[in-house]
Amino acid sequence: MLKDKYDFGELVDIMALLRSEKGCPWDREQSHESLKKYLIEETYEVLEAIDLKDKSKLCEELGDLLLQILFHARIAEEEGRFNINDVISGISRKMIQRHTHVFGEDKADTPDEVVDNWEAIKKKEKGAKNQTEILKDVPSNLPALMRSYKVQQKASQVGFDWDNAEAVLDKVKEEINELEDVYRSKNVERITEEIGDVLFSVVNLSRFLKVQPELALTGTTNKFIRRFQYIEEESARQGKKLEDMSLEEMDELWDKAKALKK
Repeated sequence: MLKDKYDFGELVDIMALLRSEKGCPWDREQSHESLKKYLIEETYEVLEAIDLKDKSKLCEELGDLLLQILFHARIAEEEGRFNINDVISGISRKMIQRHTHVFGEDKADTPDEVVDNWEAIKKKEKGAKNQTEILKDVPSNLPALMRSYKVQQKASQVGFDWDNAEAVLDKVKEEINELEDVYRSKNVERITEEIGDVLFSVVNLSRFLKVQPELALTGTTNKFIRRFQYIEEESARQGKKLEDMSLEEMDELWDKAKALKK
């Protein structure tokens, strides 16, 4: 019988039952590897709920994400490795150890000082011998834009950085010029390298401007879809199919969508 309210312990028990012989065949079949895609999907659904400013959806999606964490913890417990209490204890210790300005004697009055303190403590915890190890520690399976942002950010911690955004913008222009020099060459390897350099430099510029490139590109992609929808709907209203329209005609509708702030 369903209840209106459940607590954390009851959710842990539900997961244990689902994984048991009396539970669900699908749940019993899952592994850390098979669940990876669901963890990614649920994370992005949380982000979408935040973007939509939908509090009800956010509550639901956070629950779905929490379930994935409990799922992995339960599998690990069955393997005799760790359980959800170990996960909670570990993150609690980490929060106390890395907030020495709250739980210790260190001083950090600004968000930037907090980040610097956090990174210094993290480096000490991991026993990194040099900054290259810190760069390599950034997960390789992060989205490429996010990973490059974090790598550049960590390189800047030891002073390997540009002086200002104008210098980074000049670097972006330089990389675009280099791409222009090779794009007619049909040398796919060189073209790929230069496109990567352009993207990396744009990420660097976004970091200087305190813009998350992953979020910026997502916003632009969504804007493209909205404007494309306007073109398709407007062409249909005119009794035309997109396939039968010229690029100039579609560009004209695009400009109208842009003027209408679509």
